Amino acid sequence: TVALVSPDYITDPDAGTYNSLADCGVTADCIVDFSTHTATPALLDYAVSHDLPVVIATTGHTEDELCAINAAAKSVPVFFASNMSVGIAVLVEMAKKAAAAFPDADIEIVEAHHKNKLDAPSGTAKTLFEAVRSVRERAWMKLGRHGLEKRTEDEIGMHSIRAAAIVGRHEVIIATPGETLTLTHEAHDRSLFANGALAAAHFIGAKPAGLYSMPDMLGD
Repeated sequence: TVALVSPDYITDPDAGTYNSLADCGVTADCIVDFSTHTATPALLDYAVSHDLPVVIATTGHTEDELCAINAAAKSVPVFFASNMSVGIAVLVEMAKKAAAAFPDADIEIVEAHHKNKLDAPSGTAKTLFEAVRSVRERAWMKLGRHGLEKRTEDEIGMHSIRAAAIVGRHEVIIATPGETLTLTHEAHDRSLFANGALAAAHFIGAKPAGLYSMPDMLGD
């Protein structure tokens, strides 16, 4: 880490703290962001103006913020993933294959995180849903359930749990009348996300401008 940036900080180069990215003039090889999606536009502006690759590890982006990510990727390499875990990347591919192998199965996605996580469903859970939908074009997301509702043929149930200090757990349930397949990933320590982000930074360091993700890195 060469600089800490926050609206709560006073710009102090000696301490390595800056009130905004615009105040930060330190030399860097890559920007890695785990803060909040609302910081994404300013971060991308700085990355483009300083010709720096950037790793975006935040979730919950608005449509405008997603457009900003795609626009920046035309000028600098941008690594964007809803989860920096290699295990999650494998889970996404397994969920896609399982959904294709059981085209008539009911599928449910359950995610659990710490009680201070703001966005629900998690970005990773949405990625899992998109993986399923890539092989089931008519699939749609059903957020939780209540009352008297019969399950429809194409719905994918999505359930979010927020409790205590849960690091992260994602589960994909594929059920037919004869069997149930459950795919689960659980994060035990947040350091795995840092390790994944550092690997991503190393991966895009020599890449041309473009939008990259976990499958790109794992298949490289």
